[in-house]
Amino acid sequence: MPPIVSVDSLTKTYGSGFEALKSVSLAIEEGEILALLGPNGAGKTTLISTICGITVPTKGRVTVGGHDILEDYRAARSLIGLVPQEINLEPFERVIDTVRFSRGLFGKAPNDVELDRILDKLSLTDKKTSKIMELSGGMKRRVMIAKALSHEPRILFLDEPTAGVDVELRRDMWETVAELKADGVTIILTTHYIEEAEAIADRVGVINKGEILLVESKAELMAQMGQKELKISLAEPTEAIPYILAEFDLRLSDGGTCLIYTYDRRAERTGITKLLSTLQQTPLELDDIQTQQSSLEDIFVGLVKEQQA
Repeated sequence: MPPIVSVDSLTKTYGSGFEALKSVSLAIEEGEILALLGPNGAGKTTLISTICGITVPTKGRVTVGGHDILEDYRAARSLIGLVPQEINLEPFERVIDTVRFSRGLFGKAPNDVELDRILDKLSLTDKKTSKIMELSGGMKRRVMIAKALSHEPRILFLDEPTAGVDVELRRDMWETVAELKADGVTIILTTHYIEEAEAIADRVGVINKGEILLVESKAELMAQMGQKELKISLAEPTEAIPYILAEFDLRLSDGGTCLIYTYDRRAERTGITKLLSTLQQTPLELDDIQTQQSSLEDIFVGLVKEQQA
């Protein structure tokens, strides 16, 4: 099955000469959640805006559901729901009227049954007749999603959907995204919250300076690039690592009460057995041993630093 969104060698250069996107290629599969990670100014919003037909590309080609975004704009755009970063709602309008209007913009026949289903899915049923100005920030973001879903798109773009939202509302939003995926909606999410990608994405893409650095399944990314750490807690602090342990490239932390050993979990030999055996030849007394895998944040920071080097 062909990807529902195909981006081929996409470039966007502004009149000033600034190249916001540099030959970006990306294939998004139907029904997946793809999280695009990147620092501010990385090109996330430009990429989404171009796919949605808001920004005209300089070079390259984008198809949505097989429709070229330039040659067959209406058919491509009808498949897309977009939730931008900024909350842009008419404050005196009622929630239901706001959503009805968005549906009408796409030429869809009135269908309050479908709109009620969307509002219910987003926990907005009891706010249906409320004015936008009466809603909290989190509820306004839900209305933005309801607007984007009003014409029953197959693809939903969420550009920094939880920016400025507190932790509890952020988690509620994650649950909403998971429910939308269960309904068969393909979701592309841009974020600079690492935990957001780690919590809900099927695949993670890293973009910086207008270039896609990688796109991997979350599990593969952790397995291929993630390292593990062995944390050795000592019964008494030490000022220095004994010379006999020099080959293991250990580092001291927590005021000398902890030794950290980093190893590649995919390696044929991790060196842990030899390390623990050698430790017995030192005056150090072990209190506890723990392992932990590097986080997606560690991997992301490493990729960005590598590109900047």
